[in-house]
Amino acid sequence: MSVFNTRSGIIKGSVANRRSGSASRSGRRIGVGTAIAALLLSACGGATVNGATSAAPAAGSSTSAAVSGSSAPAAAACGTVNLAMNDWVGYTADAAVYTYIAENSLGCKVNQKALKEEIAWQGFPTGQIDVIMENWGHDDLIKKYITEQKVAQDAGYIGNVGQIGWYVPPWMATKYPDILDYKSLNKYADMFKTSESGGVGQFLDGDPSFVTNDEALVTNLKLNYKVVYAGSEAALIQSFRTAEANKTPLIGYFYAPQWFLSEVKLARVTLPAYTTGCDAVAAKIACDYPEDKLNKIIGTKFATSGSPAVSLIKKFNWTNDDQNTVAAYITADKMTPAAAAKKWVDANQVKVKAWLK
Repeated sequence: MSVFNTRSGIIKGSVANRRSGSASRSGRRIGVGTAIAALLLSACGGATVNGATSAAPAAGSSTSAAVSGSSAPAAAACGTVNLAMNDWVGYTADAAVYTYIAENSLGCKVNQKALKEEIAWQGFPTGQIDVIMENWGHDDLIKKYITEQKVAQDAGYIGNVGQIGWYVPPWMATKYPDILDYKSLNKYADMFKTSESGGVGQFLDGDPSFVTNDEALVTNLKLNYKVVYAGSEAALIQSFRTAEANKTPLIGYFYAPQWFLSEVKLARVTLPAYTTGCDAVAAKIACDYPEDKLNKIIGTKFATSGSPAVSLIKKFNWTNDDQNTVAAYITADKMTPAAAAKKWVDANQVKVKAWLK
């Protein structure tokens, strides 16, 4: 998104419904209604806060030596950090590195809980969740838990800049260059028909809990397409990978930071330019997604606990390239999150030591 949401202590403005999305990534989402909540609770890894399962093995959890030059205090000095684990690999990369440093350099015990984004926020009032590493918008949840209930706080930007958009595989951009202009999409709609799209072109989204702007965009831009869900980030990635390898038509939603873009250089479709407020009314959205400076959210109980893990999360700040590097270790190189975190930490001692000061 090229227009950053402004923040003064907390995120302000709409990051339009989004990816893991969000409801205004995620950027991006709307409030969770009964039907959506039921879907989230039934999805893999989408447990309730009370019934959340710890990620095993913990992403980034390790018993190996502390970060060079820093000794690990007794565990009691840090205590337990309850870390929400949202289901996309970039988040896993964030969490892996934070967990590795917290456990090996600060003596913390990081308890990772696999939860959908919206559900994770429900743990702030009780302290069952202390940290959300990568927040994509959620204006409704910010209002409820930060502004009104004051049980959560903005812990600053994580450094990653999120960008959601519409993409096609490279082969299509080469063969049909005008397909990168949304005004030409109806011309190619028949090419994208599938058994699931009901006689119109298929537009592929990812996880159904990634509440995006795409259905509104299809309607308001008068496009002959239907949004169909791949089911997960992994399925969405595989769909684009297969479409490029087999030279089959595909158009869908994707986002950065995301390591897969270094493997398959997806081509972005130009939508009407984003302007401030163009996504204010979800049902009327007819503009592109904005750039989103992603931030960290922490529970107020955790923020006032005196744990050194609070300082670490506030200082944790890296780039899209950093995240993509760790995500690629995990996905492309098949490393465990802990091993990927250690590899990155060992290679980035200056940055890590600054977080620990």
